[in-house]
Amino acid sequence: MGKFYITTAIDYCNAEPHLGHAFEKVGADAIARYHRLLGDDVRFVTGTDEHGQTVLQAAQERGVDPQQFVDRMVEHFRRAWDRLGIAYDDFIRTTEPRHAPAVQALLRRMADNGDITPGVYEGHYCVGCEAFKQEKDLVNGRCPEHPGREVTWTREENYFFRLSRYRDPLLRWLDERPEFVEPEIRRNEVRNVLLEGLQDISVSRARFPWGIAFPGDRDHTVYVWFDALTNYLSAVGYPDERYREWWPADLHVVGKGITRFHCIVWPAMLLSAGVELPRRVWAHGYVTWGGTKLSKSAGVVITLDSAIDRYGPDPLRYFLLREVPWDGDGAFSWARFDERYVADLANDLGNLANRTVNMIQRYRHGFTPRASADALEHVAFEVLERYRSAMDADLLHEGLAASFRLVDVGNAFVEESAPWNLAKEPSHAAKLDEVIGGLARLLARVAILLTPFMPSKTQELWTAISGREGPPPDLGTYGDPDVGGGRVRVGPVLFPKPPSAA
Repeated sequence: MGKFYITTAIDYCNAEPHLGHAFEKVGADAIARYHRLLGDDVRFVTGTDEHGQTVLQAAQERGVDPQQFVDRMVEHFRRAWDRLGIAYDDFIRTTEPRHAPAVQALLRRMADNGDITPGVYEGHYCVGCEAFKQEKDLVNGRCPEHPGREVTWTREENYFFRLSRYRDPLLRWLDERPEFVEPEIRRNEVRNVLLEGLQDISVSRARFPWGIAFPGDRDHTVYVWFDALTNYLSAVGYPDERYREWWPADLHVVGKGITRFHCIVWPAMLLSAGVELPRRVWAHGYVTWGGTKLSKSAGVVITLDSAIDRYGPDPLRYFLLREVPWDGDGAFSWARFDERYVADLANDLGNLANRTVNMIQRYRHGFTPRASADALEHVAFEVLERYRSAMDADLLHEGLAASFRLVDVGNAFVEESAPWNLAKEPSHAAKLDEVIGGLARLLARVAILLTPFMPSKTQELWTAISGREGPPPDLGTYGDPDVGGGRVRVGPVLFPKPPSAA
């Protein structure tokens, strides 16, 4: 047990959240919930990135003040994460009063170290990334992250961060701490960028009206990428010394498209300012639709609300984290979503839970028999080992697969033991107790393991099996889930089948 500080990338506030945003937040939430299951003191931070050119343009297109615009947009993000059960501890907004002092303090410390200098930048500029791009970073003349936007040639007077000074220190850091960037494919990409060499980068925009004032020069605002990255510090109180209670962050969860900012620029900023580096950055892949990354600029063909509405928030959480590898890309389709829901949740888990509760109600008047040494114990601990190994490595899809091994074993056990036949013979009463009591213990364990992924449905499952209100207990109770003697609750079907599959 210990402290665990986890963050997501903060979302750019120029449009409503979509499935790609949800994938990151659900994954980070599952990691945070897993650490709570372990007994850790967790601080989980997410939020919104509200300054910059794209936000200003979106506000102007709608004829509203940019602050009014972001205030409205933030409510869309909060509502979406509330619907999905994202249990964050803090929601940081870059327009909040607590944020600007952290940004300016970090810049001053970097300037004191001789790393902020005035200059002129000329080059390709991607409005979607709000960043200058080198020729080698473009594909067919466009930014690969925003292929629907044209890059523009821009010349600006800026203040620069001497990023080039930090190539060798960052290479040494990565060699000494390879776990700093995960998964390995992203680590190799970051190392290759460092080996190619680094250029100094702009940290200000001249005469730009929507941003944080640049310290010492009111004609400049802080570049939005610098502003956004600093949220990880401002969320824990920087520059006040109380930030050290949580810093360094244990894990930044970000998309693979912004690894350069989080694995090169951000640590270089911290080295310059004399602040400890985060322990790890996990760069997840993308949710794709028809082979294309879901993004605002490319046009979102599926709404987040429609995906949640189809079966509810927990089935969507389950599908995203089971179907999309946490260390790679994965596709979303309605057909595959339907298949996973019916096969995994309605047929396998839902049916097992329904049968078990109903058998206890029918054969034992609703009271779960005690079965402390049931036939399923051995496999339960094999599953726990696989689950812990996967979750400790942040391989969420593998943790989910391990959990469902228990479901598969439970369904097979029901068919093999045929409790409906045992119930016909009074002489088999003890065996029947062992079977249905063992199934109850198995489902209690399933509820514990699946809590990070489906927090609402596992609470329903736990209450049905144990008769107790509230969420399942932590992992410390997995070895002996005390459900024997409790009274089951027969309620609505856990995962109702859609009419087409009934």
